[in-house]
Amino acid sequence: MKGIIYCRVSTKKDTQETSLARQKEELLVLSSQSGIEIVEVIEEQASGFDLEREGVFQIIDIIAKDKIDVVLIQDETRLGRGNAKIAFLHWLRKHGVKIFTITDHGEVTLSDSDSMVLDIVAIVEEYQRKLHNLKIKRGMQRAVKNGYNPSKNLSNLHLSPGRDKLELPTDEIVRLRKNKLTFHEIAATLRGLGYEVSKATVHRRYKEFLKEKDGGFLEKKETL
Repeated sequence: MKGIIYCRVSTKKDTQETSLARQKEELLVLSSQSGIEIVEVIEEQASGFDLEREGVFQIIDIIAKDKIDVVLIQDETRLGRGNAKIAFLHWLRKHGVKIFTITDHGEVTLSDSDSMVLDIVAIVEEYQRKLHNLKIKRGMQRAVKNGYNPSKNLSNLHLSPGRDKLELPTDEIVRLRKNKLTFHEIAATLRGLGYEVSKATVHRRYKEFLKEKDGGFLEKKETL
């Protein structure tokens, strides 16, 4: 497993440097005991109520570029406080990144209230996607009722000069796939980011990536 160590103190007093050093030392021990390869150690002095922290952006950038399995922290409050903590926890969960803490000596055990809030956020996001899809479906039904014939368009498809290829973040598709998300989950994630994309399109783009990368090699079996 690959991991990031994140150490944070809330003030910029010189005395807090000792706390940062202690967090780093203890987390290096935890990573060694857990068999985790550390790719980056991030230390910062900033308020946990502020989500706009340099350390947070560093973690996001690293996860976007590399397959990171876990973020190691002293305790869950190091990620943040209040809404900032919930937002960051939700983002890490969506990207398949585990959280290890010294307090839990392994994977974090969230409080019942935090777990409930995260579940509610996930449910709300899913219903937002469903509402969006239902809106598209209703629009299609209305178009058909007003005379639109989709089968006619399909029968004349060979006469079409083609359509522009949908612009998608291939790197993000590959990274999410490496994090073991299904193509359905990846498509849902991209739709949440504003890309109108289907599971089949995501699967096709991933296949194209593999073909370009490996000179024609394709995975023998993909789970949609």
